[in-house]
Amino acid sequence: MKIVIAPDSYKESLSALEVAELIQKGFSRHYPKAEYHLVPIADGGEGTIDAIVAATGGKRVVLSVMGPLGDQIEASYAITGDGQSAVIEMAEASGLMHVPLEKRDPTITTSFGTGELIKDALSRGIRHIVLGLGGSATNDGGAGMLAALGLQFFNQQGEELPLGAISLQELASIDLSHLDPAIQKCHFEIACDVDVVLTGGKGASAIFGPQKGATPEMITQLDCALENYARVIATTLQRDIDEIKNQPGSGAAGGMGVAALTFLQGELKSGVTLILELIGLPQLLLDADLVITGEGRMDGQTLYGKAPIGVATIAKEHHIPVIAIAGSLGDGAESLSEKGIVALFSILDSPCNLDGAYAKTRINLERTAENVAALLKVGKML
Repeated sequence: MKIVIAPDSYKESLSALEVAELIQKGFSRHYPKAEYHLVPIADGGEGTIDAIVAATGGKRVVLSVMGPLGDQIEASYAITGDGQSAVIEMAEASGLMHVPLEKRDPTITTSFGTGELIKDALSRGIRHIVLGLGGSATNDGGAGMLAALGLQFFNQQGEELPLGAISLQELASIDLSHLDPAIQKCHFEIACDVDVVLTGGKGASAIFGPQKGATPEMITQLDCALENYARVIATTLQRDIDEIKNQPGSGAAGGMGVAALTFLQGELKSGVTLILELIGLPQLLLDADLVITGEGRMDGQTLYGKAPIGVATIAKEHHIPVIAIAGSLGDGAESLSEKGIVALFSILDSPCNLDGAYAKTRINLERTAENVAALLKVGKML
């Protein structure tokens, strides 16, 4: 029997690989001769780099880059085992996790460090880059990222603008002449599961600005800055401004979407779909008998772009049963059966607080996996 174990991480508790190993350990007590394939997964956000490195035999590249506040930080990205593709999480270099609560101000933060990661990958000959958007501390429309790749931004006086979103209010022209030529030879796929536009009441500043520290006054300023940014982009590229600022996904990650879609000519895709394809999960499932997935919490929200649903969707296409083992189950979890998950299990063994649950995660997960395997054996006896 071929069993594919493809879970996401249990956030703040276990990595995806640790989850997979514990499930295998529990299952092996009842199915010691089964053929196990451990495939730690992610949805393009936290844990994606580890998942890619583990699944493809790739490597993690660690660099010193500019953080969102302009200081030097350590950030990393993944190169797949075949050396052909790089996976870059924007949050690694330009994420909210790098900005203390008291310093959150999206008018000044920059995405320059993300551009440095891209530039390094291009310098290594990488010609396929998956750029994961999400968790950003920035609202600069990806201008910082583009600056790291050679674009120059000027005001009416011909002076180069400083980094940061607020300076885009004064943007008058963009010079493309120094853009890294390797970009034209690279295929960019943008892992993004939100369709927010660039400006307006449903734009980047209004929707995500508050969580990055923006006050109502800042949101107005930021929206005006991005509106001007879109206008200059349209003039520079001879495109329609409405097409640029209203394109679904253009406002993702503080407007990083518009930079990736226009100057990088990126292709917007579901983060889950991209990562699972890169990991090679569709091929691995072709002759599988059972798939086990899961994550820290599964509920009705899991339907919307979460990794376990991506796994279940692929498995369902091949008529392979899927069992999910989660840290906990919430409202709407029963709806996951629509996507091919035939059974759901929580590892919680008694009422407890969060600290108590974390303390027993390992033993409870292994025990639950063992019991699920025992139940499958009983099913075969009936």
